[in-house]
Amino acid sequence: MATVNKAFRALASGYLFPEINRRVRFWQTNNPGKDVLRLGIGNTTEALPLALREAMIEKINELGDRETYTGYGDEQGDTYLREGLVEYYKKFGVELESSEVFVSDGAKSDAANIQAIFATDSIIAVTDPAYPVYVDSNVASGRSRGWDESRGMYHDLVYLSCTEENSFIPPLPSERVDLIYLCNPNNPTGAVMNHAQLKEFVEYARFHKSVIIYDSAYSEYITEEGYPHSIYEIEGAKECAIELSSFSKFSGFTGVRLGWTIVPNTLMCADSTKGELNRLWNRRQTTFFNGASNIAQRGGFAALSGEGHKQSRALVAYYLENARLIREGLEAKGLTVYGGVNSPYIWAKTPNGLDSWRFFDQLLDQCNVVVTPGGGFGPAGKNFIRVSAYNHRENVVIAMRMIQEHLTI
Repeated sequence: MATVNKAFRALASGYLFPEINRRVRFWQTNNPGKDVLRLGIGNTTEALPLALREAMIEKINELGDRETYTGYGDEQGDTYLREGLVEYYKKFGVELESSEVFVSDGAKSDAANIQAIFATDSIIAVTDPAYPVYVDSNVASGRSRGWDESRGMYHDLVYLSCTEENSFIPPLPSERVDLIYLCNPNNPTGAVMNHAQLKEFVEYARFHKSVIIYDSAYSEYITEEGYPHSIYEIEGAKECAIELSSFSKFSGFTGVRLGWTIVPNTLMCADSTKGELNRLWNRRQTTFFNGASNIAQRGGFAALSGEGHKQSRALVAYYLENARLIREGLEAKGLTVYGGVNSPYIWAKTPNGLDSWRFFDQLLDQCNVVVTPGGGFGPAGKNFIRVSAYNHRENVVIAMRMIQEHLTI
């Protein structure tokens, strides 16, 4: 007889963002006619850059001609895009081989799937707060006995607490762990690790034969000098790190869906041989994945250089200006804020120690503004909210005005 995968029963409540949408829909039912200003989910809002649109239209036209039509491509990604990503990384001083690059339908999918090539009894370390998929995918894979209500954490996971005291930079694990999830620039806090801080993690991972799963989806938002755009800028990282990234926030591809993962041929863990983890990920992808959209891949290639990259950078600059307006608007209201400089996210402290979900409700009720409760990212976020810069400029301006005029703190 069929039975359920009991690991899924270990997941606590619902996934964060659907829960936010559920609450907002309930609020709208009780407040008909009121507009909601969404600064919660990191969903891009501006038009795709023209050069990328033109590239994808060209591909669509090719698909309309039997002489140039293409069906399935390589599951690892079209060769020209993988080689384009190799060239893209060279500007950061990183040398890669195209066999180390795997194109996908987004970093979130890869963040959830990458742990499948590691042992089910692996000890997992996550930052606290953390993007929920890092945690939930490992719980659903059986690496936790379930939710510990008394601590507000999952059993068996190692939490690296990111607080005001450590400037939201995660500390090294105080014990041996097998997999370490890092996001830099960080979602949700907006903090960025510098080369020296990241080097400590690389040295830890090499010593303990651990593997770092490094999410660099927001690297194009780094505006200040002194911060790495790729973990492979750190010596030795190719021996201990997998890097995930995405065109979602880089080029507005949240709905187009395109990302990539780098699994170096030199990457090793405690019981692997050189090149084995690359081969295992290749085996996983060719078995469970038919490859990213060939239309999306043409657009992604256009984003990597020339006019397409220039236009993508202009899109990033637009959202960073939104972030500046939000940061300054919240500060003017008297809130303590972090991030929003090298990141599209502002991490704001709730007033008077208010629980993040209660402050979420207050902002919605008083200002019609939706944010993301920090508690949804982990216990260290319970007195913070994440405010997203992804919205039209005019809506950001209105949202800040509503907060200035109507929020009581």
